[in-house]
Amino acid sequence: MKAVLHVDGASRGNPGEAGAGFWLHDGQGQRIAQVSRYVGVSTNNVAEYMALIWGLEEAKRLGVRDITIKTDSELVVRQVQGIYRVRHDNLTPLFNRTMGILKGFQHWEILHIPRALNKEADKLANQAIDGSSSLQIRF
Repeated sequence: MKAVLHVDGASRGNPGEAGAGFWLHDGQGQRIAQVSRYVGVSTNNVAEYMALIWGLEEAKRLGVRDITIKTDSELVVRQVQGIYRVRHDNLTPLFNRTMGILKGFQHWEILHIPRALNKEADKLANQAIDGSSSLQIRF
């Protein structure tokens, strides 16, 4: 199965209360899953990686083998593409976990998109902060 994963993380205060959100669709816009999850007190970059990790894990669980990831985090995109080095110790284990999960896909790509095209994932990340609890909806 092929799918598109939109991810976003948010932090109010940076570090501050943080949330992660993602939604997964079949490439035609048919929603497969969405998750809004509270991260705790963290930075926006940690929240971005958590959204990515949780989204990839859900995609694998659902049998996705070919995935396109879309995010407005240039840092995460460039690190996963190998363009930027991971320089912060708190991001290294998250980066390593991400790369390990990606090895399980037959094909993957990660793309940087403008924030205006990532509103749904942003909304989910902010809902997680507002509710400070997990909300999982699967279709």
